[in-house]
Amino acid sequence: MRKQDNKRFSNKNKNDFRKKDTSKKVFDKNKGNSNFREKQEFDVEQIDNDIVYGVHAVIEALKADTGNKLYIQEDLKGKNLAEMKVLAADKKVSISFEKKQELDKMTDNGVHQGFVLKVSAYAYTDFDELLKLANSNEQDNPFIIILDGLTDPHNLGSILRTADATGVTGLIIPKHRAVGITPTAVKASTGAVQHVPVSRVTNLSQTLDKLKDDGFWIFGTDMNGTKYTDWNTQGKIALIIGSEGKGVSANIKKQVDEMITIPMTGHVQSLNASVAGAILMYEVARKRGF
Repeated sequence: MRKQDNKRFSNKNKNDFRKKDTSKKVFDKNKGNSNFREKQEFDVEQIDNDIVYGVHAVIEALKADTGNKLYIQEDLKGKNLAEMKVLAADKKVSISFEKKQELDKMTDNGVHQGFVLKVSAYAYTDFDELLKLANSNEQDNPFIIILDGLTDPHNLGSILRTADATGVTGLIIPKHRAVGITPTAVKASTGAVQHVPVSRVTNLSQTLDKLKDDGFWIFGTDMNGTKYTDWNTQGKIALIIGSEGKGVSANIKKQVDEMITIPMTGHVQSLNASVAGAILMYEVARKRGF
């Protein structure tokens, strides 16, 4: 366990947050005790994960050399069509023109914009490789996002998009009871998934211990905590964003060094996970001279 450095915190926050007992905190579902959640639980997506669809997602996948075959709506016209055909030819990816109904079926009626790409299976980044990247010369102050039980692929895609925009080192997601990289997540990321490493781990608790051993400070999101504008973002940091329904799980809270909150003055007691994540990612970028 790392030795606590009290200089990281303001005078009112000089407690050892790692030793602080947070086990008595429970969630009141009626009051909505996490402002980093959504009201609705989503089922983890079950459609095939070997496709991406939508203009931006397909373009980025082709550029990343992960495409195997491109399906284009047969009556499609316009600038996007010409660009896509040139890019596919350059990458030596075959093209098949299909009826819109066929593309609808392939994407489970997703908004494909006339383009569907068969791709190689998504290659998650090994956790040790992510740590190696974080400790490389290219990462002076690595910043890792950890998603605790997120199940909505749209939220995952949106978080990836913001992570790419703000220079986040990588994402860590649980292997079980959480959404992975699905076609919907890829489309929602508008191609950012090709640029932000995602590591999928079996045991999130053990992963947090390894991050601490490597010198990371672990932060969580909750209604009760340090105001995000007072957040000390120096050094190696990891931010946990909780699930849409429950926030950060109780056992994970015990491993957090400090809870961060976004004050709210309205009647709604929660923020969408991707919205809260975006606010906090941009706060880190702002404080680091983005």
